[in-house]
Amino acid sequence: MRDAFLLDPDIVFLNHGSFGACPKPVFEAYQRWQLDLERNPVAFLGRRSAALLAAARQRLGAFLGARGEDLVFLPNATHGVNTVARSLNLQPGDEVLATDHEYGACDATWEFVCRQRGASYRRVAVPLPFEAAGWAQRLLDAATPQTRVVFTSHVTSTTALTFPVQALCEAARRRGITTLIDGAHAPGQMALDLAAVGADFYTGNCHKWLCAPKGAAFLHARPERQAELDAGAVSWGYVAGSGGHTGFDAYTGRTPFERRLQWQGTRDLAAFLAVPVAIQFQQAHDWPAWQRRCHDLACDLQRRVLARNGLAPIAPDAAFGQMVPIPVRTGDAEALRAWLFSRHRIEVPVTQHAGRCFVRVSVQAYNTETDLAALQSALAEAGA
Repeated sequence: MRDAFLLDPDIVFLNHGSFGACPKPVFEAYQRWQLDLERNPVAFLGRRSAALLAAARQRLGAFLGARGEDLVFLPNATHGVNTVARSLNLQPGDEVLATDHEYGACDATWEFVCRQRGASYRRVAVPLPFEAAGWAQRLLDAATPQTRVVFTSHVTSTTALTFPVQALCEAARRRGITTLIDGAHAPGQMALDLAAVGADFYTGNCHKWLCAPKGAAFLHARPERQAELDAGAVSWGYVAGSGGHTGFDAYTGRTPFERRLQWQGTRDLAAFLAVPVAIQFQQAHDWPAWQRRCHDLACDLQRRVLARNGLAPIAPDAAFGQMVPIPVRTGDAEALRAWLFSRHRIEVPVTQHAGRCFVRVSVQAYNTETDLAALQSALAEAGA
């Protein structure tokens, strides 16, 4: 599988979770779409884009257990969080509830929006070691009559924990609380059924574990919530009759959700249109088998490292997918990361949470046991 990717062979790449990596056939499809655009930009953007994007959304929807018309393509999951956060009608005194494991950029988004609206953003501590049982109830027990939104990751960035978000969404809906799930790391790393998850809003990346080109992500909204969402830039998608669309959405009384958020003027749509090829690539290579293999390799590496450094894992193996946070002994996370790359050419992040440091290992189909042995040896050399 290594030959199917474009990664530098002189680097031990154990950081798929940050920006992903694109297989050659998917990257070639991406470039073909870019060339198609340049051959006649007017025809491509002005006359063909709506149908092309609709077909790509339908393919993605089938993969995610969702309707294509309930999806919109965006550049990244943080953009999706921003779209929802800025659109919701938060009032002074309202509260947004989250965990203390959220991605920093999304924390910043909610803090910014809540400050503007006079609302509050409150993070509930999720203690380590993590236990999935009772997690959803623990989070909702912290809700108050002012809680309007619960925001959480499906797979956390710093600690790589998989949260049981379906139980949270079910319980929150019974209490009338809106749910937004940050699924940046979920698509392609696990089987995902958005209908079963049941979030009001769910955003995820295609360019991470699904291996699509950079700049391909999505936002899913339940039909009854779509009228609340606005794009970051008001453009022709807000005008009836633009881009081959006529009239207004019968349910929302506005231009269609996907067109309102999708049509943002001139931009490169190639990454979005290559998503079906990324899905096809993984399906052709029995990706669930690769997911299981990568999970097993990552967890086995963690056991070997912890057997040497004497630290304990932050959760059972079942709480992780292909990304595992290995506790290490270091007082300077950034220095360890830089040393691993400069001395051993190992690309891997060293993250921090609650005063602890973790080597967050991502294992993808292109990784070998030799890659993992190189990291194990380097950590031993560093005394981490």
